[in-house]
Amino acid sequence: MNVITCPKCNGNLIVKSGIIKDRQRYLCKSCTYYFTVNKVGKKIDDYYVTKALQLYLEGLSYREIERIIGVSHVSISNWVKEYKVKKPPHPNYHPSYKIFKHTELVEYLKNKEQLSGAGMIITELGDKFMLIKWERFKD
Repeated sequence: MNVITCPKCNGNLIVKSGIIKDRQRYLCKSCTYYFTVNKVGKKIDDYYVTKALQLYLEGLSYREIERIIGVSHVSISNWVKEYKVKKPPHPNYHPSYKIFKHTELVEYLKNKEQLSGAGMIITELGDKFMLIKWERFKD
């Protein structure tokens, strides 16, 4: 037997509550949420959610993250609100980022001048790598 649970709270206190467009409607008595079964929505992989939040914390804007990982800036904004992520203030630092293939990254890191004078982090981004670098604003 197929047990129905609430998609909002995962509760199992469910009662039938009419039929809408030839589909059974249900009411969750725990959270008073109405829903129908077989509701299939878009689900973005948790990998992209985590990457988007990491990039946000590194100082990138929603639109920059959108261009990098290919997820709507509105979704990114919703995730930031949902997970209550607060960006720390970085008034004296400005992040810049570059996308590299593996061989390009190795060549970039061979140059010692590229490594000094700034903070740097490298993160995997699918089959490529993103290098985020913080440099102090020049006064």
